[in-house]
Amino acid sequence: MQRRSLNIVSLAALALASFSLSAIAQTYPHKVIKLQVPFAPGGTTDIVARVISDPLGKALGQVVVVENKAGGGGVVGANETAKAVPDGYSLGMATVSTTAANPAINPKIPYNPLTDFTPIINIAATPNIIAVHPSFPARNYKEFIAELKKHPGKYSYASSGTGGIGHLQTELFKNLTRTFITHIPYRGAGPALNDTVAGQVQIIFDNLPSALPFIQQKRLIPIVVAAPNRLAVLPDVPTFKEVGLEPVNRMAYYGILGPKALPKEVVDKVNAGVRKALEDPAVRKRIEDTGSLIVGNTPEQFTAQIKAEFEVYKKVVSDSKLSLE
Repeated sequence: MQRRSLNIVSLAALALASFSLSAIAQTYPHKVIKLQVPFAPGGTTDIVARVISDPLGKALGQVVVVENKAGGGGVVGANETAKAVPDGYSLGMATVSTTAANPAINPKIPYNPLTDFTPIINIAATPNIIAVHPSFPARNYKEFIAELKKHPGKYSYASSGTGGIGHLQTELFKNLTRTFITHIPYRGAGPALNDTVAGQVQIIFDNLPSALPFIQQKRLIPIVVAAPNRLAVLPDVPTFKEVGLEPVNRMAYYGILGPKALPKEVVDKVNAGVRKALEDPAVRKRIEDTGSLIVGNTPEQFTAQIKAEFEVYKKVVSDSKLSLE
């Protein structure tokens, strides 16, 4: 009898919670929305978030505030989004690092990338690039490989954090080319980029949007890029596929997601808001000027994309026998 009473109470509580979320969804949004970037300021994730936040806020009729929560290669911030109340006021930026690469290599991740989030929309796809400080004795891919093979262990590379896309892709690159470079993890692409530009670290595997301004200023030298084809902004830089490293030739994504069980009404409103923001030629230009490609897909398409990318990185980790040890 007591168990039956508890079951009735539990069902009533679930029904009340469901009703409350539904009521919230109908009036959404009525207060400030937080868009969390799981990395330090200055990286591509931060750039895309700040480009989209203001026009998204205007489309939704509420302010969208960008907050940075760095740590663990994006895990700390992503976990906070996963554990947030599913009311639409705490959203997060989704990256390959937080939803695929890091979960694939790190068994201690405190969330499941496929079940603990509600994907909303992929904003943009961006090329990744290996670049070096001008003091590095190489100006192209052939010279770069020759130098690494001649001096194994002499050079180090910066990444956005252990388990992030920069880390995993560079480790894959090292395995395929049989080269050795020491990994220096940072609390985001911004700090990693700053130290590479300053010459504290010689090599970086970064997303193109954050690295491109320094390449254009000749403060970094581009070596090889992950993109379907050579880029108009870097016509002389080969793709990983061109140099025989097709497994590394993967672009990154930058989207928005929320915690699991986010009401469909909220998901649809945010998705529509981002799509409306992306209709603005000025917003599109700001994103495309970074070398990124506009995506703006459906929640279902983004969900499938995250799952596919996670499976790819699990295979990379397994095939290359990568670990955090």
